[in-house]
Amino acid sequence: MAAEEKKCCDTEKKCCGSKKALAMFLKVVLGLAFLVLGGLSILKFWGSLMTIIKGCIGLFLILAGVVTLAIAKE
Repeated sequence: MAAEEKKCCDTEKKCCGSKKALAMFLKVVLGLAFLVLGGLSILKFWGSLMTIIKGCIGLFLILAGVVTLAIAKE
């Protein structure tokens, strides 16, 4: 059956074009769905997100210091 589909796409470019368009459409819809879900989760868990960000400030500053010292060493 896969050989028949391949044969169809080899002989008719329209067949491959429609499959690619459908695949791209599904990817766009899935991407938009993930964006919406991500935005809603940020709104729902805003307090927890701020706690995580506040907790990571110290680690971020340590990392920035290490990178700065590594650059200064060169």
